[in-house]
Amino acid sequence: MSVSLDIKLKRANKVYHEGPIQLISSNIEVAKAGKVPGGKTEIPFEFPLLTKGNKVLYETYHGVFVNIQYSLRCDLKRSLLAKDLSRTCEFIVHSQPQKSKVVPTPVNFTITPDTLQNTREKSSLPKFLIRGHLDATNCVISQPLTGEVVVENSEVPIKSIELQLVRVETCGCAEGYARDATEIQNIQIAEGDVCHGLSIPIYMVFPRLFTCPTLETTNFKVEFEINIVIVLHDDHLITENFPLKLCRV
Repeated sequence: MSVSLDIKLKRANKVYHEGPIQLISSNIEVAKAGKVPGGKTEIPFEFPLLTKGNKVLYETYHGVFVNIQYSLRCDLKRSLLAKDLSRTCEFIVHSQPQKSKVVPTPVNFTITPDTLQNTREKSSLPKFLIRGHLDATNCVISQPLTGEVVVENSEVPIKSIELQLVRVETCGCAEGYARDATEIQNIQIAEGDVCHGLSIPIYMVFPRLFTCPTLETTNFKVEFEINIVIVLHDDHLITENFPLKLCRV
């Protein structure tokens, strides 16, 4: 007779909050030794998220060079002639919301050949004028990033306008730090040569797990940026970068 083991969380979204403040590795016995009857056996359990010392419980985050994950592991010890069973289930930890309100910091931008930073021959670029704004760069992680972009004029037809969300992970110690930026998601907000003077809405939802409140510790940092990318038909890429600060309220 085959035996299987599974862990089920009561909360469908698997989200839990710290309380008191931190998490440690700990073992609890949910059932004493004995014989398990045939059929389905459910063993309820619960425990507080506790820690020791001054360690900090960081929010769940799945990155490239930084990963913050929490999981439950259940081990079923069996008799000598039977193989032990083990099952792991990840759950999600959200940091405690900050009590203070987040005051939006709108940012207006104007993009022309003269405003571009990483280009050597600005005189060879086609002429264009692009305006817009972000409603806030200090963002509530559970709310979308919003704003608008307007193409006032462009000598070369536009091929695409995209929003690129980037994570910037810094890892290291006193001997040296490594800073790496990687793309999380890319959303196209316009395709083709859009009408000039038309307001194009900016709307991006921060993806679960791949973002977290902006985090800075002794050994690592997790920060976020948004790129507004305009692709011209002559394959020129026009990019405007904005640092973001994410928080949970």
